[in-house]
Amino acid sequence: MPWGNSWVSSLFPVLVLSASVAAVLLSFLLYSLSSCSCPPPSNTPVSSTSSVGVNMPLSTRKEDLEWVKDQIRANGLHMHQNLLRKGINPRTRVQQLEDFRQYKGISHYEGPESDNHTALPCPGELLVEEHHSNYGEPWAGGRDVFEFLAQSTQLRPDSQVLEIGCGTLRVGLHFIRYLNPEHFNCLEKDELSLMAAYRYELPSQGLLHKRPFILRGDDMDFSKFGSGVMFDLIYASAVFLHMPDKLVWVGLERLASRLKPYDGRIFVSHNIKFCSRLGGEECSKRLMSLGLEYLGKHLHDSLLFNHYEIWFEFRRSKA
Repeated sequence: MPWGNSWVSSLFPVLVLSASVAAVLLSFLLYSLSSCSCPPPSNTPVSSTSSVGVNMPLSTRKEDLEWVKDQIRANGLHMHQNLLRKGINPRTRVQQLEDFRQYKGISHYEGPESDNHTALPCPGELLVEEHHSNYGEPWAGGRDVFEFLAQSTQLRPDSQVLEIGCGTLRVGLHFIRYLNPEHFNCLEKDELSLMAAYRYELPSQGLLHKRPFILRGDDMDFSKFGSGVMFDLIYASAVFLHMPDKLVWVGLERLASRLKPYDGRIFVSHNIKFCSRLGGEECSKRLMSLGLEYLGKHLHDSLLFNHYEIWFEFRRSKA
């Protein structure tokens, strides 16, 4: 049909022009993308609750260990005795502390100008890190404890954590760094430990902005931690074995209702003699009366030294 042929012939140039324009636009788009200085897409998962935006691994991976071993071998590194070496500062902590006391080794304001600084002087014992040697195992063991507990409870940055007896934050520092602000809580009785935590460790690690809630007390009174706070993890690292059994049970009774039902966990290290001394059946009955359930025993190996730690796990078995 003439009309039909005329319509097709008149439409053809329009189609050709449209295709040409589309091709030009596509070429421009591809060029723009190829020359873009934008960062490449990341395969790292993003956590909506993480304060740093990236969901970092909670524990050391197998490939991390292999890399460390490779570096040690490649550099021909060997273990040496812990001998005092000559260097920038070959003095022991005891010698450094004596210098602080005798010579006032760090310049500071005196007399009328004594208020021209923070007005919170740091004790010499903390400046030489004596508190790193006040416990039964290396300071570095705190990372091992954090990794085990965080992995076992699938910890999240918005989890609420309570440590009973956090000392000078050997373990707590790692929790504070990972958790959102105001999500780490601790009850500690030792004054020097609290001074070390607040006046040295938190400032030196840049963690003051995390606002951990660390209180002094030795009576297992947790009322000051806020009645509305429910804990995802409560742990006591080598603490309950130094406390009277009666006081441990008082603490468990007060904490049972503060632990999130079913998913929340209580972990106790080394032993649970407060429980075993009652006898297995009697202990189970007492736990049941508090709404708690014993889940089992764990062994956790240290990454840094030839050592393992024993942990006992409990949960709240009813809402």
